[in-house]
Amino acid sequence: MIINKKSYLEESEIIDFTNKSIKALAQELSFNTSSKEEIVKNCFEYVRDEIKHSGDYKIDKVTCKASEVLEAKTGWCFAKAHLLAALLRANSIPTAFCYQRLSCEEYKENLFSLHGLNAVYLEKFGWLKIDARGNKKEVDAQFIPPKEKLAFELNENEFDLGVYYSNPLDIVIKALKANSSYNQMINNMPDFKSTI
Repeated sequence: MIINKKSYLEESEIIDFTNKSIKALAQELSFNTSSKEEIVKNCFEYVRDEIKHSGDYKIDKVTCKASEVLEAKTGWCFAKAHLLAALLRANSIPTAFCYQRLSCEEYKENLFSLHGLNAVYLEKFGWLKIDARGNKKEVDAQFIPPKEKLAFELNENEFDLGVYYSNPLDIVIKALKANSSYNQMINNMPDFKSTI
């Protein structure tokens, strides 16, 4: 499959990988590695394990921009995907944004929301989805190519949007910028239906 790698390597206001802290961390995570796969694993595990998922920890700070996520060490799944994309793109690894529509009953009854994750393009494997939202009981996302081990298995009423976006969805950015607390986010989660 031929892809336009350039659009999956670009910097933007949200994926601000020339930020000093992001550049330094991207270099640190790629130091002494011998393959792109090792770099992906290091970056993935850093974001998965060192950046707290705001929903899991009920953190009253909503981050959006990659550099904000790194500075605050917290973010919703979408924001964590922004940071992971920035770290990988800083290492010249094509990185996309992917979304699933999930039931979020753990937060609120009858709540559906988009869930943000990434995909990376590696010559050896093609596109591989990775989900750095953060592990917890019953969530065990890993980077074990060529297998994809994501945070959630889709239930009957859930689905994958099936697109590798080069930029985060506008509806996601709006939600992260418009809400400033855990409760506000829970009551205004971005949902695919509201984009139609």
